[in-house]
Amino acid sequence: MLRSGEVHTGTTIMAVEFDGGVVVGSDSRVSAGEAVVNRVFNKLCPLHERIYCALSGSAADAQAMADMASYQLELHGLELEECPLVLSAANVIRNLSYKYREDLSAHLIVAGWDQRDGGQVYGTLGGMLTRQPFTIGGSGSTYIYGYVDAAYEPGMSPEECRSFTTKAITLAMNRDGSSGGVVYLVTITAAGVDHQVILDDLSIDVSGVLSVLLMVGRRGWRHQEPAYRGEGEWLLLEMHARYIGTTVFVRSWVAT
Repeated sequence: MLRSGEVHTGTTIMAVEFDGGVVVGSDSRVSAGEAVVNRVFNKLCPLHERIYCALSGSAADAQAMADMASYQLELHGLELEECPLVLSAANVIRNLSYKYREDLSAHLIVAGWDQRDGGQVYGTLGGMLTRQPFTIGGSGSTYIYGYVDAAYEPGMSPEECRSFTTKAITLAMNRDGSSGGVVYLVTITAAGVDHQVILDDLSIDVSGVLSVLLMVGRRGWRHQEPAYRGEGEWLLLEMHARYIGTTVFVRSWVAT
């Protein structure tokens, strides 16, 4: 039941461990009651170099909690003179969740990689801390518990984990009116962090697209060799550019 003056929100978030890392995913819809206030909000927030959290609940509350945790972990890393453990990050979020349980409406999944324990996934609902091979959260999660329990298999590869996460979130988006938009994916390993956006079962390497857009914005596309070829790929770039707020560049490519 909603409190007086409280607005209904919804989302779908998920994280999966694999040997050597984790995959974290989310939908992108931010809703306030029956209104969609943001179609392409990235709910995967970095807490440290190889530690991310997935946000659910009130967007403002979840972001505030992630900002507080990121600040504390930055100081912790400076004191240690090394990257903090994923468990340390999960404990910071757990403590904040419990301390502000009456003031902030937020549930964060914490996932990442460290040298001691490799890839790890933690749930922190209500100040509780549990490590799981995979976990889901948000309003859309209620529609996919049966699917994820049946489809999850220990020892999945990174690509299988990405496919598993994408399909689960897509199924939730099809049923949950408060989940929708695109699927954001982050893969975290010892080698670094890889970002992807899934649009209609098509995958985009965000870092690659952003570098092309920056190149175009700085010099103008007429002076550059096209980085991607093919009509379908140009259309894909146009769709993603619209989401990140730089439609003008890619539309000029398509129209020229």
